[in-house]
Amino acid sequence: MSNIDQKPFQIGDIIMDNRVVLAPMAGICNSAFRLTVKEFGAGLVYAEMISDKALNTRNKKTLDMLYIDERENPMTLQIFGGDKENLVEAAKFVDKHTTADIIDINMGCPVNKIIKCEAGAKWLLDPNKIYEMVSAVVDAVDKPVSVKMRIGWDEERVFAVENAQAAERAGAAAIAMHGRTRVQMYEGKANWDVLAEVKKNISIPFIANGDVETPEDAKRILEHTKADGVMIGRAALGNPWMIYQTVKYLESGVQIPEPSVREKMDVCLLHFERLKALKGEKVAVREMRKHASWYLKGIRGNGKIRNAINLTETEQELRILLNSVADEYEEEAVIV
Repeated sequence: MSNIDQKPFQIGDIIMDNRVVLAPMAGICNSAFRLTVKEFGAGLVYAEMISDKALNTRNKKTLDMLYIDERENPMTLQIFGGDKENLVEAAKFVDKHTTADIIDINMGCPVNKIIKCEAGAKWLLDPNKIYEMVSAVVDAVDKPVSVKMRIGWDEERVFAVENAQAAERAGAAAIAMHGRTRVQMYEGKANWDVLAEVKKNISIPFIANGDVETPEDAKRILEHTKADGVMIGRAALGNPWMIYQTVKYLESGVQIPEPSVREKMDVCLLHFERLKALKGEKVAVREMRKHASWYLKGIRGNGKIRNAINLTETEQELRILLNSVADEYEEEAVIV
């Protein structure tokens, strides 16, 4: 029997179906990807981070990023920024003009261009700034406000507990934390011990993130940290089945088998259809190249087909290539 508490996972008044959460990934988590993952059972999905300044100037590309399909809910829209007035203004716009259930503040992004804006992981150095910024946003909006952060800036400055407590005092409804420092970026190992320490020292819902690559990892991180939810990021790229497998494994311990190559290609094409509806054929084909390579991961001899997909310019070319992969494996299965 699992020793994981099966109580409902809730943020503010938003109740999730389960404890499996899709992480926000820049350049990835648009509505087409989120909906595809949602249909595989994610309890909560996060949108990719959105700049407060771009939102406040009503930049068209940024406003397009606010699109939410009603089938995605419950979902979280994430904003980032370094200036209190801009962040509050952006949060108010999201609050009033989107169907997002939760507004999340990014204080974990480690990339230099975000740090230079005094945003993302830069906040990790100052619990007082976290309190000030989060409380200002909480006071300005009606939707629950969550935060996503890392455990610290570097090994010498791991203020994970202090930062989480500052966010809680400021009125945050939940905290998601990645078990790496800013300096680690995505390298090295996530520190689940620090995540467990944070959970012990706060009373609001806590979502653990980092090094969850299998359903078994998800169970282990929940048991180790006692977190309320588990966040999955890179392991879901081209692999929404990972979400479904994790949900089922946490519920019942049942191992769901891997999908067939045909199933993978069919879902890849469904994902593309949604991306095309969102951004038009030309942009969708270009963006789908990276996704297709993730869907092809683990399929024998995928290098040649991935190279061909990276040269595609049209929907027809993409469809022919992906269907050819599925057809080849189906023929092999018949021969066997």
